[in-house]
Amino acid sequence: MSESTSPYKRILLKLSGEALMGEGKYGIHPPTLTRIAEEIAELSRAGIELAVVIGGGNIFRGVAGATEGMDRASADYMGMLATCINSMAMQDALEKQGLKTRVQSAIKMEQIAEPYIRRRAVRHLEKGRVVIFAAGTGNPYFTTDTAASLRAMEINAQVILKATKVDGVYNADPKKDPTARRYRTLTYMDVLKQNLNVMDSTAISLCMDNKLPIIVFDLGTRGNIHRAVMGKQGEFGTVVGASETVWA
Repeated sequence: MSESTSPYKRILLKLSGEALMGEGKYGIHPPTLTRIAEEIAELSRAGIELAVVIGGGNIFRGVAGATEGMDRASADYMGMLATCINSMAMQDALEKQGLKTRVQSAIKMEQIAEPYIRRRAVRHLEKGRVVIFAAGTGNPYFTTDTAASLRAMEINAQVILKATKVDGVYNADPKKDPTARRYRTLTYMDVLKQNLNVMDSTAISLCMDNKLPIIVFDLGTRGNIHRAVMGKQGEFGTVVGASETVWA
């Protein structure tokens, strides 16, 4: 992929922690991690500036801990630490591909990551380094989706790529309902009104207020990150932030 073929110069890739599990039920699946790193490396070498936010659900999910009786704030901090583990794993995988990387954490842990500083993050991106944002926003009660939206705006990303386990946004669960239909494009308001499972309402509202588009796509198919960056919105996935809602 040549630099000129992509409509985006700087992107933020949002990965769920579950994306790193592969077909497993817990933890990190090294071959899956390597595949994702290879795809990110391809884009970086083409001149795309990349930032990454990874969830922690493959290790610990704060909301789940709270439902089991844990203090919500404590559970959320544990979830933030899980994102740091995933971020370090991704950093290692990317550096094995020959990339320069930086992990920036919203919670200070100087032995393993830089503190999050917006200007420093932007400078890293300008130098061609992949920046991995860890520990969410550093605050409980906020998801890594909200962290992705916030960081994307802070670094002036042109788009959020939301990698999931389904090939876009549907009006029902396609695994349970064979009549479920995929949206080709969605407005922010339709996502909020229909309570569609794209990102949490805080993240969607942040993107809406700042007119930041979100491309939702299936990470399971090799090459889909490339396709999303190429701007092939009509061919797969769903674009949130369009002027009207259109079925695929």
